[in-house]
Amino acid sequence: MEEDQELERKISGLKTSMAEGERKTALEMVQAAGTDRQCVTFVLHDEDHTLGNSLRYMIMKNPEVEFCGYTTTHPSESKINLRIQTRGTLPAVDPFQKGLNELMNVCQHVLDKFEASIKDYKDQKASRNEPTF
Repeated sequence: MEEDQELERKISGLKTSMAEGERKTALEMVQAAGTDRQCVTFVLHDEDHTLGNSLRYMIMKNPEVEFCGYTTTHPSESKINLRIQTRGTLPAVDPFQKGLNELMNVCQHVLDKFEASIKDYKDQKASRNEPTF
């Protein structure tokens, strides 16, 4: 029972809220009755292949993950089902959170490099007295 409450606390931390006090769940955790916490499907709303494939890649880098895959429910729906199965006693929510954090770090690194390159480009143009874009 305590484990289920802890798992729910972790999942609730991954939900987002909308404006005007309306709360919309961006993430659902689907687990069949009688199954263990090592095999879980996460439903991510308002997402597509962009996040699905990137997140699957980051999660599969974890050696404790036995399987990770995703599907889009239908081309007209913008949600994905991400299934994670882990080895041993590691709950599936742990590599999910770790994968999200690692993906955010990679995206931040790319953004930092991009902004630095833009700054360098503008500095080079300014030093040559050329107009920038």
